Amino acid sequence: MTEPQSDSVRWLTPEERQAWLALYAVATRLPGTLDADLFRRARITLFDYHVLAMTSESPDRQLAMSELAAYSNASLSRLSHVVKKLEQRGWMRRSPSTTDARVTTAAITDEGMAALVDLAPGHVESVRKAVFDVLDDQDVADLARVGNKILTLLDPAAARPGAPTEGA
Repeated sequence: MTEPQSDSVRWLTPEERQAWLALYAVATRLPGTLDADLFRRARITLFDYHVLAMTSESPDRQLAMSELAAYSNASLSRLSHVVKKLEQRGWMRRSPSTTDARVTTAAITDEGMAALVDLAPGHVESVRKAVFDVLDDQDVADLARVGNKILTLLDPAAARPGAPTEGA
């Protein structure tokens, strides 16, 4: 394919194009691969699992919805929908903040924590098989470095120090 000629367009080099296509393929295929395992085992998605994990790692196993949205890279609208679904399963609950009535907090319940503890070993194994089994230590360090650079460019607040990190 021939690109339209323009002096202002910074076309990708062949190496950049290969890197972009690899990143795009991973970004589109990996969530589905991990979703399939979690859905088969518990009828939840990777995003549902991530919301539970982020909440479980926070102090008192609860977070303000706005913080949870930032930690899970989601809009408040999407997060609200997912937390409602998890509430219906008895895995999370929402309540007004005890320190600021304008803030809604989300908390993982004991039942939700038990489900997460049950799902975590299988999820970690799926992540290992889909990502880490083919990487050496340098690849892992490079993946973290490059991923954080891109994330910081896309959303500088998302890479802030002190944010909970998922164990998988």
